[in-house]
Amino acid sequence: MLLFFTLGLLVHFVFFASIFDIYFTSPLVHGMTPQFTPLPPPARRLVLFVADGLRADSLYELDENGNSRAPFIRSIIMHEGSWGISHTRVPTESRPGHVAMIAGFYEDVSAVAKGWKENPVEFDSLFNESKYTWSWGSPDILPMFAKGLDTNGHAHRPSSREYKDNIKIVDDRVKEIVSMFQHFYGNDGKTAFIFTSDHGMTDWGSHGAGHPSETLTPLVTWGAGIKYPQKVSAQQFDDEFLKEWRLESWKRQDVNQGILPVEYLNNTDLFKAESMFTNAVQILEQFKVKMTQKKEATLPFLFTPFKLLSDSKQVDILRKARLYIKQGKFDEAVSLCTELIHLALKGLSYYHTYDRFFLGISVAIGFVGWTSYVSLLIIKSHSNLTRSISKEVKVAIGIQSPRNYYVYCLLPVPIWYAVLKEFQVIQDLVASLLTFPLSHFVGHLLICTLGIEVLVLSFFYRYMLTAGLVIFAGWPFLTQLWTRAKVTSLSWTFFSLLLAVFPLMPVVGRKPDLSLVMSAGLLVLLLSLFVITSLIKRKNSFIKEELLVHLLQMLSTVLSMYVVYSTHNSLLKKQGLPLMNQVVSWAILASSLVVPLLSSPVLFQRLVSILLSLMSTYLLLSTGYEALFPLVLSCLMFIWIHMEQETLQQSGVCYKQKLTSIQFSYNTDIIQFRHLCLDDIRRAFFLVFFLVTAFFGTGNIASINSFDLASVYCFLTVFSPFMMGSLMMWKILIPFVLVMCAFEAKYDTYDSKTILFLDFFLMKSHFVFISQHFFFLVKDYGSWLDIGTSISHYVIVMSMTIFLVFLNGLAQLLTTKKLRLYGKPKSHLI
Repeated sequence: MLLFFTLGLLVHFVFFASIFDIYFTSPLVHGMTPQFTPLPPPARRLVLFVADGLRADSLYELDENGNSRAPFIRSIIMHEGSWGISHTRVPTESRPGHVAMIAGFYEDVSAVAKGWKENPVEFDSLFNESKYTWSWGSPDILPMFAKGLDTNGHAHRPSSREYKDNIKIVDDRVKEIVSMFQHFYGNDGKTAFIFTSDHGMTDWGSHGAGHPSETLTPLVTWGAGIKYPQKVSAQQFDDEFLKEWRLESWKRQDVNQGILPVEYLNNTDLFKAESMFTNAVQILEQFKVKMTQKKEATLPFLFTPFKLLSDSKQVDILRKARLYIKQGKFDEAVSLCTELIHLALKGLSYYHTYDRFFLGISVAIGFVGWTSYVSLLIIKSHSNLTRSISKEVKVAIGIQSPRNYYVYCLLPVPIWYAVLKEFQVIQDLVASLLTFPLSHFVGHLLICTLGIEVLVLSFFYRYMLTAGLVIFAGWPFLTQLWTRAKVTSLSWTFFSLLLAVFPLMPVVGRKPDLSLVMSAGLLVLLLSLFVITSLIKRKNSFIKEELLVHLLQMLSTVLSMYVVYSTHNSLLKKQGLPLMNQVVSWAILASSLVVPLLSSPVLFQRLVSILLSLMSTYLLLSTGYEALFPLVLSCLMFIWIHMEQETLQQSGVCYKQKLTSIQFSYNTDIIQFRHLCLDDIRRAFFLVFFLVTAFFGTGNIASINSFDLASVYCFLTVFSPFMMGSLMMWKILIPFVLVMCAFEAKYDTYDSKTILFLDFFLMKSHFVFISQHFFFLVKDYGSWLDIGTSISHYVIVMSMTIFLVFLNGLAQLLTTKKLRLYGKPKSHLI
């Protein structure tokens, strides 16, 4: 087993790391010859204003009195410069936006795994090509480029008075800086000014996806080399912004990142043509270097040239463009250069993704082999099939490839070698399957496939969890459980349907609803009173200790409810987070993992104690309906334990004693052999489904864009991405811990943990099947939300079985460890 887990860890690590070598290698090319425009520039200096997180509509729209929130910027639009909307390309994050503006390329997707780091990849920028550079701004942004509205929007949201008033402040500061520059340089007319934004912001104060409120940013330019305002009688755009902003008479010129906006330039046609020519040659140089690198790094039989841009075609286009410039046909030259840029960019993309199919197939073969090996291990250990090992299979391989390809190409070899060694088991398995009626075999196969696909789809469409839970609700009526345990079956159906409501609720943009949080707190208090009442009726030596534990939990719940309510009111009054509330919140969080250890290890008493303690923390992290989720989930888990006990009793499996008297223990005895049955597969699927529901029941942990920062305001209000992210992650993990504690409890009801051992392997098989889907769904294009979500899905599934080992350890600690307030009980001789 130790060898298996070690090998499994290694294989999963390789499969996990493969997506970064296949999908997220840097597209940046180095080693090109620098290119320069031979004509003198129209400006000697550039002043770039970046209003972090400023939406285009927030800047251009008029207030309720018909006045501009940015009068200086609006005067520039009407009297001095050119304006428009910059259609920023996703990812809409701070760093990518700045990279696109000052380096001229879109953010390197390989930086998605490196987060907020200073220059995660080396690149050339406007700063590198300048003689002198001075920068002022937010201390968490500027250091990224050493070798803020944004925070206001996160805290108060773009529709708030604070955000809108802040625009006026920014406008005043821009006016002040422009005046300072003009005075210092004596109004020499050699300064160019650009005012824009790195990204916008959603109505709920987040950014990172591709919503128009995030990608539409303002662009206002004026000064040296910039066209003056152009009055027009009519303009055609797909939106109604011009009418809303009352800017119909001033020509709007929208731009897309990555394309030279020549219509903004106030210069000769020759200058524009030469600039486009230089831009085309720069990108063509990148294409040539990339193609050369690929020829040297790729297997000869895999390499094929990019036919759309052959060497002869490159020379032909460049020659024609230069000839057009000499002849004064500047529009034709610009058109040819634009064509060449598009072809070169297409070629860069072609060679960047060239090896992806080959490496993907290699990893997929390894996936299939590992799944087959795990399945054979389960069948060998829990069936009557022959368990003899066939003769040694010798495998020889010879391949020439780059060093980083060897692991992915050669890993399937030992995996499939291990599979082929079990040829006799495979043969016996096929023979055994042929004895089943074809309709039964196909039916079970379709059900298993449908179950896996539902789990996969639930990562994208949360309502698939609702569909699954509705099907779960009817499970007792499809078996004999309904006739054996009617009350338990009805309870199962009720709570399954109740839990099915949560995935239908909204994830982002919801408004806080403290009434639901308070309702959840009251339900927790009612549950605590019920437990205390039942304890008083019992007579045991530790009744005082148990009562004290539950009184502490009730106190934590009451304090949590008070802190949530008072913090919300304090923030509404703009008084910030009270210090006492913050101290109480952190104290409740710290004690939530200790207090359950003081309770009795009797199964249901300990489970209830864990729920009550974790709910205190969960209330502090809740802003609405999600506060009820752990309660409903836990009720369903309690009933599941009863249901599985009834199922095993029905199948003839004996268990120790009544559930009310069973205690948690570290018992890990494993029976060496037990037949594999369909209930084992169903039980493992239920567990996987509940784990996925715990993850996505109230949101999507795959993206920080799915969370409301208001959920951590009881702990801190100062923007701290890592601390806030950690608190949000613990909020997501609490339902996960509750499921794992139920998983642990379910197997303490039996004579041994055979089923625990078996279900772990079956659960692992489920996750391997799911991970194969997500491997081919990884994206390296689109918004940071799209890219991050695709990575997160794959990472979640790949790390699930590894992570569950550690989380199961936490669950075992919470369920089995016992701390005593008064030390060990005294023993007396009788």
